[in-house]
Amino acid sequence: MKKNVAILAAPLLFSLGMAAGPVLADGNGNRLFTLVTDRDVDTFAVLPKGITHPEGITANPANGDIYVSTFVAPFKLLRYDRHGKLLAQRDFGQPLLGLEFNGGKVYITNVGNFVGAPSKIQRVAADLSGDVVDVGIIPNIGAPGPRQVVNPDDDSAHGHPSIDTITFGDNAAVPNAMVFDKHGSLLISDSFQGAIFRIDNVATCHTPCFVDKLIQDPLLATAGFPPFGANGLAFNDDETPALFVANTGDDRVLKLDMSTMKLSVFAESINGADGLVFDKRSGLLWVCANQADEVIALNSKGKPVARLGEFRGINRDGTPDGLLFPASPVIVGHEIFVTNLAVALTDPAVTGDEPEEDVKLWTVSKMKLPGGDKD
Repeated sequence: MKKNVAILAAPLLFSLGMAAGPVLADGNGNRLFTLVTDRDVDTFAVLPKGITHPEGITANPANGDIYVSTFVAPFKLLRYDRHGKLLAQRDFGQPLLGLEFNGGKVYITNVGNFVGAPSKIQRVAADLSGDVVDVGIIPNIGAPGPRQVVNPDDDSAHGHPSIDTITFGDNAAVPNAMVFDKHGSLLISDSFQGAIFRIDNVATCHTPCFVDKLIQDPLLATAGFPPFGANGLAFNDDETPALFVANTGDDRVLKLDMSTMKLSVFAESINGADGLVFDKRSGLLWVCANQADEVIALNSKGKPVARLGEFRGINRDGTPDGLLFPASPVIVGHEIFVTNLAVALTDPAVTGDEPEEDVKLWTVSKMKLPGGDKD
């Protein structure tokens, strides 16, 4: 079934400040809207040799410093200045996923369950000095309940329902992404347990703080590929109140109404929906599509209206040219910065079929945001 296509008003196209891309039309050739694209990608930083698979990213809004975490040993937290110069790094004993900056601290999701340790939220000073504080331990709550999926050949109207039931296993605690609400609470997605957790008053609570389950739902889990459910988190600008949640394996972005706790599908068919970030200037929600090697902008209706970046191959020095498995985004000024996780998720018995296998040096990319030159 084809997606419904909404009209994109001309003022929005002009405000994006981008070259027009493919013209989408109905069956009669009538133009509906122009999907704007910009494939230009710059390399912001090349990780030091031996440090691989950057995943999480955040920024210090006061000075533009960029922080990057790595998902594969050696597990590192890296601090770069606004121009891509490496300023500091810290070692960790467990895989790191998402990052978030708040109140002069860098918050970190530490997936200890992957190496036989507790999974937890940690924080460290902005200059990466001093103690790494254990903010809260992510509880092991088991799997969400089963999900029922209606098949395309369902004929319930004639008494012949066709429904599949997906049962999820009892998985590890995998805190992935974070976002702060306007009240100072920290919300955390759990990709394997199909849940979102919350730590209230996270800046001042006595550590380790109480980690509360906000919601656990089958829509937040996945049986798809890549095998991560609830992932990127982002609030809309006015939090009125809506929390957006990427489900990577299901290729979806979900929307949680914070007043009713109703969870619904906001956007479909985003190939490997990973990290999210909301652009307050344009009102667009940006999604890293890690299997499509691009970043997609969704409007308030969940329709794609812009696409940034692409994968253009592997350079001679072993760095990706463009985006390769883009995982997490952050906006600084008029630019969006994206980590290139560049991890090969292939059958171990089959090699040489993914470009990620040829990467020798890992990168963080940056791209101009639509409309940045006009503001």
